Amino acid sequence: MKIRINEDEKLDSLNYKGLQIIQKKDSFCFGMDAVILANFVEVSKKNALICDLGSGTGILSILITAKNQNVEKVYGIEIQKEMAEMSERSVLFNDLQNKIQILNEDLVGLSEKGWKKKFDIVVTNPPYKKYNTGLTNENVQKLISRHEVKCNLENVIMESSKMLKDEGIFYMVHRPERLVDICELMRKFKIEPKEIRFVYPKLNENSNLILIKGTKCGKPFLKIQKPLIVYEEKNKYSDEILKMYEGDISK
Repeated sequence: MKIRINEDEKLDSLNYKGLQIIQKKDSFCFGMDAVILANFVEVSKKNALICDLGSGTGILSILITAKNQNVEKVYGIEIQKEMAEMSERSVLFNDLQNKIQILNEDLVGLSEKGWKKKFDIVVTNPPYKKYNTGLTNENVQKLISRHEVKCNLENVIMESSKMLKDEGIFYMVHRPERLVDICELMRKFKIEPKEIRFVYPKLNENSNLILIKGTKCGKPFLKIQKPLIVYEEKNKYSDEILKMYEGDISK
């Protein structure tokens, strides 16, 4: 089957098992945060149903499916119609249509559409920036992907809680400056923070990302994992980052 790639799009390698993804040339493209989150996710339960909230290009859905044999199906939820259609073509390109379904839906209120307590895992790479903060002179797709325009942090965590089965697992990547808000909201909606990992660009620099794992209706116990360092000396990727890409990555 020949998959359409439009003139304003490009086909990029995911540097993993020959996977590729279609992206807009001048719009939002996936970053390393999505790759790191995909590797943070553990699918230990067989025949797991997974929801990718705000699936964007589809990178999380594709990588999580490719990296975990226990995945039964991943539902990618994306509010932007053009983005959802593009990610559907990426799914077809990688022959994962039996494992991944992309839905053009608003995640706000999604749990009320027959999705309550449906999923074993919810994973999300939500917009990091509060609306009307920072620079917003971006195109619409970038604005929606980076800023809390269509949903905010509370929307994401509340809907995740409603859609998770009891003892289901929640995974998210976000910014360290939002950590207090994140933990407060997770507990508000009965997702107990269980693991946090700080990501650092380099060893002597401040953390710029956090990975968070929580359990729906879980008991209190928080583990801080060892730091994840992206670059070693001379701007070389760390061994752990290279392993995520099967060693096939260049700066």
